[in-house]
Amino acid sequence: QVQLVESGGGLVQPGGSLTLSCVVSGFTGHLAATAWFRQAPGKERERISCINSSGRRTFYADSVKGRFTISRDNAENTVYLRMNSLQFEDTAVYYCAGNGWRACQSTGSEYDYWGQGTQVTVSS
Repeated sequence: QVQLVESGGGLVQPGGSLTLSCVVSGFTGHLAATAWFRQAPGKERERISCINSSGRRTFYADSVKGRFTISRDNAENTVYLRMNSLQFEDTAVYYCAGNGWRACQSTGSEYDYWGQGTQVTVSS
């Protein structure tokens, strides 16, 4: 059974940095696409970044472009999200999602697998 496990969340001050990790197990080969979503209290879930299986194609939401970087290490079956210049509005639960055979998709319903989420809180 396919599992995605996120880690790396925590409490950080505004302007600080965090790196989230998503370890994928149980899938033969590499997921075609892996995305990071986030959901803040009272807000809709938002796709903030996605990367294809080779790592050559990446997508970012305007809200994080220039501050967040997605990458992957296929040897470790891990996808990372490096978050710099964190702001109060980045506070949310961050989820890793994967597609076995489809490229990056914009909506959560189009992803096959999900992690349990990791909390990121930006506070002074």
